[in-house]
Amino acid sequence: MASTTTEDVLSYDEALATFDPVMGLEVHVELGTATKMFCGCATTFGADPNTHVCPVCLGLPGALPVVNATGVESAVRIGLALNCSIASWCRFARKNYFYPDMPKNFQTSQYDEPIAFDGYLDVQVPAASGEGSETFRVEIERAHMEEDTGKSLHVGGSTGRIQGADYSLVDFNRAGIPLIEIVTKPIVGAGERAPEVARAYVSALRDLLRALDVSDVKMEQGSMRCDVNLSLRTKEGEASSPEQLAVPMGTRTETKNVNSLRSVERAVRFEVCRHAAVLSGGGSILQETRHWHEDTGMTTSGRPKSDAEDYRYFPEPDLVPIAPSAEWVEQLRATLPEPPAERRARLQEAWGYSDLEMRDVINAGALDLIEETVAAGAKPQSARKWWLGEPSRRANDAGADLVGYAEEAGLTPAHVAELESMVVAGRLNDKMARQVLEGVLDGEGAPTAVADARGLELVQDDGALEAAVDTVIEGNPDIAEKIRGGKVQAAGALIGQVMKEMKGQADAGKARALILDKLGVEG
Repeated sequence: MASTTTEDVLSYDEALATFDPVMGLEVHVELGTATKMFCGCATTFGADPNTHVCPVCLGLPGALPVVNATGVESAVRIGLALNCSIASWCRFARKNYFYPDMPKNFQTSQYDEPIAFDGYLDVQVPAASGEGSETFRVEIERAHMEEDTGKSLHVGGSTGRIQGADYSLVDFNRAGIPLIEIVTKPIVGAGERAPEVARAYVSALRDLLRALDVSDVKMEQGSMRCDVNLSLRTKEGEASSPEQLAVPMGTRTETKNVNSLRSVERAVRFEVCRHAAVLSGGGSILQETRHWHEDTGMTTSGRPKSDAEDYRYFPEPDLVPIAPSAEWVEQLRATLPEPPAERRARLQEAWGYSDLEMRDVINAGALDLIEETVAAGAKPQSARKWWLGEPSRRANDAGADLVGYAEEAGLTPAHVAELESMVVAGRLNDKMARQVLEGVLDGEGAPTAVADARGLELVQDDGALEAAVDTVIEGNPDIAEKIRGGKVQAAGALIGQVMKEMKGQADAGKARALILDKLGVEG
């Protein structure tokens, strides 16, 4: 295989001129259960290393697992929400392989008998015309139950990876946490839009899982992770050898543990360009796992990728089969929430957003935040303005999703509603409100506390405002004459000078009205 360097990629357009991408997305979701999948250990994130462990999740001899009933219930609800068939009988299997953070040297998973199978999820992507959106159906192969592994920590290197590290430590707190792995069928036909389809699918899946309340889906914490399988197939009429025609799907690579929507899109795009460069240069693709590097936007080689038979699956002898009754499945179906797509349409109509405004809200991951902000008393357009401003910008710069960033920064929907109420009440103007919002994001407290501490408040003394207006009109007779002549838009220049006179603490609306009144012009 040809070596891969930073230069060994084609441009995306060059790659798509010859090849069609084929994707397979595997999303691992940590369930929000109180205890692990097969034991009673807590699942709390961020605990001291190796404090949430027991003989079962450490795989000690003689320790026997017991299935978490809530985990099974969550798996069924996820399957139903993904339009899957639910197995009337299924069982767990042992997936055998050695890895340092696998305490048992096998993973308890499901193999040929998943609990949910043959489903689909319709996702919305911007229309090729640039107006509105269109639906792309992603077919689901299976959703199966398994347990998470532990976590290796590589110490001493600059990248946090094993290469260059002085030594490694293992934290088994995560070992045994309930996982649902959702596997798509090969995604074909997306063409040049493959990266955005991948992102839209993972985004829609995250929204669905959040609505089901089965996981916190915090990608930055690893509770939702995506493995991106990608191969290229030669477009019809472009094959240069019988071998390329004989393998229409191409050889796939699997980029592991991609943990943001933006990275999913970028990883697909990079692998398309890399595969195309190797194939166009006469090389062949190695079936392997690859690591995604957020800082460089590249993948690097991991290990050769095993096929299913290499894992020596066999039925787990210590667990009884799972047999959901039809009655129980229908009871769970009745608990499903409003589908996210229907909810988005309902909210868009209620809020009066245009298609473009709603698309921006969804792309920013701000829908839930805005809904809660409106419920707290803010107007829909105001809520949208504040959330898609500085918080969204900072989240993008940090490579984090907006919900996770806001939570970490301590910004809540109630804060945004409080900020807007201060603007509506006339205490703050827009410029001041932005300063207050920055203070909240910087950890200075709630909006009122930040405004008090910074001394931010509009001057309510009408006499002071009138004096400033008189000074500005007197100092700008030419502009004043233009306004008297009907060029009302020229008032903006005077308003700016009034704000300067008042050190930014004047109400621009009042200043405008006063200027026009003094010049005898109707607003």
